[in-house]
Amino acid sequence: MILADYHLHTSFSSDSESPMEEMIRHAVSLGLKTICFTEHHDIDYPVNPDGFDFLLDLPSYKKEIFKMKEHYQDQIEINYGVELGLMPTTLDQCAAFVKDEPFDFIIGSTHIVDFMDPYDAIYFETYPARLGLAHYFEDILKNISSFNHYCVYGHLDYAARYIKDPSFEFHYRDYSDLLDAILRMIIENGKGIEVNTAGLKYGMSDPNPHHEIIKRYIELGGEIITIGSDGHCPKHMAYDFYKLPDFLSNLGIRYYTVFRDKKPEFIKL
Repeated sequence: MILADYHLHTSFSSDSESPMEEMIRHAVSLGLKTICFTEHHDIDYPVNPDGFDFLLDLPSYKKEIFKMKEHYQDQIEINYGVELGLMPTTLDQCAAFVKDEPFDFIIGSTHIVDFMDPYDAIYFETYPARLGLAHYFEDILKNISSFNHYCVYGHLDYAARYIKDPSFEFHYRDYSDLLDAILRMIIENGKGIEVNTAGLKYGMSDPNPHHEIIKRYIELGGEIITIGSDGHCPKHMAYDFYKLPDFLSNLGIRYYTVFRDKKPEFIKL
């Protein structure tokens, strides 16, 4: 069983209304041993109909999480994380944000490409499915070429969640040059990737990223894989985790990873 959820959001993230303590209590009820909150911080997130700014109130978040860590220390391990939304134009600001902050875990993610979030329909109205996904991968490569202050890269094919074209099928070979460059750089820099079960929540056949991406990461020598639900409310915590041991084992994966003080620790499946 997988007993650690390393991608969780609470009301400290713009797109969640869930109190942290409510999430913690549900994690305890699920039998989880370790959780890591990874609140959103996306500098220069574009104006959107929901009014989300995705700017993290770090002092308030830090005060609450350390209070919760102490209060629940005998019931569950709670770790201090952040999900940085990276864009080529904000990398220096992101580096300054995490500098000297005692995070246990940092997810680097790409949510915005050309000031559009693939979550919004305009992205794939602007770019056809295959081109839009390629453009997304190009921005990831730009980000990791200049930014190294992360532990794993989150939901590497996040944009694919929102492709509506029924004729689209993902094949690694269609993006192999880009994806090989991304995965090699992640590995060379001592970083990892996450398996994010929100893909399953969105009705995809695989978590994010697609199994071909995970398989190639392993083939290239990658070892660091964290597991996260990307849950924004209690009912989505540890979403479909029961499916992952067989899924990962079939890809030749025997361990998953947790982080404390930004250092990886490997746990047998």
